[in-house]
Amino acid sequence: MEHGERVEKTEQRRPRVVIADDQELVRTGFRMILTARGIDVVAEASDGAEAVAAAVLHRPDVALLDIRMPVMDGLEAARRILAQAPGCRVIMLTTFDLDQYVYAALSAGASGFLLKDVTSAHLAAAVRLVDTGDALLAPSITRRLVERFAVGAPHPAARGADSPRLHRDLAPLTPREVEVLGLLGRGLSNSELATELTLSESTVKTHVARIFAKLNLRDRAQAVVLAYETGLVAPGDGN
Repeated sequence: MEHGERVEKTEQRRPRVVIADDQELVRTGFRMILTARGIDVVAEASDGAEAVAAAVLHRPDVALLDIRMPVMDGLEAARRILAQAPGCRVIMLTTFDLDQYVYAALSAGASGFLLKDVTSAHLAAAVRLVDTGDALLAPSITRRLVERFAVGAPHPAARGADSPRLHRDLAPLTPREVEVLGLLGRGLSNSELATELTLSESTVKTHVARIFAKLNLRDRAQAVVLAYETGLVAPGDGN
C-alpha cells in the first residue's frame, strides 16, 4: 500500500480544461492535442456565454477562450469566469500577435495569451504552466503590451509607500513591497530583483508572495498591469 501511495503521488497532475471558440475545427484540434498529452477537456463552448456556463458547472482549472466570439466575447467571458469560478485560470486565444485586446484581457485577470497557430507542445505546456499558478507571459512581454495599449494611466506616483501621492490601491504594501512591485512592473525576474535590491532570491520570493496576497493578484502579469495602472511605473521606465 505504501508503495502504491508513493506511485500515486508521483503521477503527473491532469489539469481540467474548458475550450471556447466559435470554430469547431479549432476546438476539436485543441481537444485532441490536450487529451493526447494527459490533459482533460471537460467541456467545449462555441461562444462566451456557453463558456461561462461551462466554467461555473465544471469548475475547470484552466479556460482557453477565443477573444472574438459571438453572443459574448472572450473578454467579458473571462471577467465573468474569474468572478464566478475563481479557482479557474484563463488563457486568451488570438489570431494576431500583440492584439490590442490582449491588454484588456490581462487587465481582466487573464494569465496570458496564445496565438491560435501555437504548436502542440507549446499549447500543452502553456496549460500546465498556468495550472501551476504561473503567468504565461514573461513580465517583459507583458510590459511591452501594457506600454503599447495602456491609456489614461495616472502620472507615476512617488515611489515611497508613505507618500500621500501613492495610489490608494497600493496602500496595503510596505515601502519595500512598493519598491519590489515597481521593479516587477519593469519586467525584472526574481534573480534580477535580488541583484537590484541586494537580497537573496528566497527573500524576493517572499516579498512577491506577500504582494500577491495583499493585492489579490494571480500572477506576475497582473502585477505588471497594476504597476502601470496605479502610476507606479510609466512607459519607458527602466529602458
